[in-house]
Amino acid sequence: MVGVAGGMFVVAWPAGVLLGAVAIAFGAMGFADITQESHTILRNFPVLGRLRYFFESVRPELRQYFVESDQEENPYSREKRSIIYQRAKNVLATTPFGTRADVYGTGYTWIAHSMAPKHPEPSAGRVLVGAKRCKLPYDASIFNISAMSYGSLSSNAVLALNTGAKLGGFAHNTGEGGVSPYHLEPGGDLVWQVGTGYFGCRAEDGGFSAEKFVETAKSPSIKMIELKLSQGAKPGHGGILPAKKVTLEISKIRGVPMGEDVNSPPAHTAFSTPLGLIEFVTKLRDLSGGKPVGIKLCIGHPSEFLAIVKAMVETGEGPDFITIDGGEG
Repeated sequence: MVGVAGGMFVVAWPAGVLLGAVAIAFGAMGFADITQESHTILRNFPVLGRLRYFFESVRPELRQYFVESDQEENPYSREKRSIIYQRAKNVLATTPFGTRADVYGTGYTWIAHSMAPKHPEPSAGRVLVGAKRCKLPYDASIFNISAMSYGSLSSNAVLALNTGAKLGGFAHNTGEGGVSPYHLEPGGDLVWQVGTGYFGCRAEDGGFSAEKFVETAKSPSIKMIELKLSQGAKPGHGGILPAKKVTLEISKIRGVPMGEDVNSPPAHTAFSTPLGLIEFVTKLRDLSGGKPVGIKLCIGHPSEFLAIVKAMVETGEGPDFITIDGGEG
């Protein structure tokens, strides 16, 4: 009779069983929230506090689909992202019947019209770098791919970027993580960036190795070398690559041991003064066989940059190009 009565209870009161199960589930969540020690909100507002984390997780999607306009968000607005997607798929990216942009708004940019427009010269979009000091000057495009390292980017991303550089006839900056096989495979022009970690030309003690630099710089794909002094995204400090991220492939590319944290110091160890910087730039140019060598830096204190200019005037030497970095990353 008990079993029959129990069965009749389940059939007759399914809603009661469901409510009981829900109550037990919420009770278990509440007990877990009260006893945990990681989140104060959950401890003070058990169960209910979970709504905050849920809404935070869907906040980007809610803004993207319901709140932001086509011109909002940085670094790429929805309008710009749509153009990129359309061009990548060879879809027409123009909009008929005018524009959705506020052409009278502050900051709106445009191309001025001319009564007699002319066709630009083929060389108008290019600049010859290193014509005075280099045996191998480079005819650089004014449009290039900025520094992003392999490791931060996947192999497919690096392959795609360098393939684009080859197809478009412009250069691809390797980033300070060294020159990977994925940078070299497509055959696009490269700017090899050398940072404070000297990845790709690193000695066993973490300093600069002239022999390893020569070995890497002789690649015909490497057209220029960029010596990175500072970066806008991380002022005043270097970086660390945790040991768990140092795979066998990364170890070979960067010239670092496996199983150890890899430190990139805040400043270079190969030089410490503006005169030392100019001498090192000249050394890299000679070791590379006469390829253009430039510097990348952020202007923190104008006096520091003026000291570099003074050293250039005194020695008659200097970098073949200068990259000024901002805080955009």
